[in-house]
Amino acid sequence: MKPVKRYVVPSGTGRVVRDVLAHASADPRAVIEGRVFVGRKRVVRDDEPVREGDIVEIAAVLSVEQRAPITVLARTDDLVAVDKPAGIPTIPDHAGAAHALVTLAARALGLDASSLHATSRLDREVSGVVVFALTRDAASRLSGARTRGEYQRNYVAISARAPEPASGVWSESIGRAADPRLRKVGGRDPAPALTRYSDCGRAPRGEAMLSVTPVTGRTHQIRVHAAHAGAPLLGDRAYGAKARIVLESGQVLEPRRIALHALHIVVPAERAGSVLTVVAPVPQELRDLWSALGGDASSWDVSTTCA
Repeated sequence: MKPVKRYVVPSGTGRVVRDVLAHASADPRAVIEGRVFVGRKRVVRDDEPVREGDIVEIAAVLSVEQRAPITVLARTDDLVAVDKPAGIPTIPDHAGAAHALVTLAARALGLDASSLHATSRLDREVSGVVVFALTRDAASRLSGARTRGEYQRNYVAISARAPEPASGVWSESIGRAADPRLRKVGGRDPAPALTRYSDCGRAPRGEAMLSVTPVTGRTHQIRVHAAHAGAPLLGDRAYGAKARIVLESGQVLEPRRIALHALHIVVPAERAGSVLTVVAPVPQELRDLWSALGGDASSWDVSTTCA
């Protein structure tokens, strides 16, 4: 994707967003596609006012690949679960709304994106199950389930090295890092965080396949806890993973995504006492990465049972 273009509103440009777009020779459809921001606020109407000195950001047009159809894994009367690929955000970001999972899922279902409410979010470079509520009651039900610990999530990951001990609980609080986009153990305004993990397999060089279950839901929780434990997830350069891995054969691996996948989710369904259980197949790029590291393919089967 091309970088976001930024403009400072000069004097005499006009008083509304459409004037800025015209001055910048930008596509006026960018507002409809959710690609225009004034500061941190997304523009929803081209007649929104701007002031001299405001920073206006216009994200580039999305590629065909980023608009690819999304796989629907399950649907009930008030919930839908989809398989999120790595490389797109769960909800709209500064690159716009058209490529976000919620938009693509709504298109697959023939619904308006405003009718889908994400009940959990996966980071852009993480894949796996995401459950959307289709009604406010369903969103409230799942929000309550998260609070009560009844929203069950299990992930599979590949870390640069095995954690010690091989299984246990990471319980360090997580707060904001100096970079506002990142988090760290401790950090500013720390909140309690709890992650269960198990080592389910080792590659010859020491990389490990982990089964990970977040009990709480802090931003970047699994990634931060794994890195703090000395086991950063492959591909997660923001939290200490190397950009490239050189094998003994001389082959160079450069993971282009974070080796973390939301494999399995169990949430309360509409009928009291019933649940919706959803599994998202492990993406081929993660299977290929593990194989390239010399890992045993059977570890993927073990990871579903060793949590």
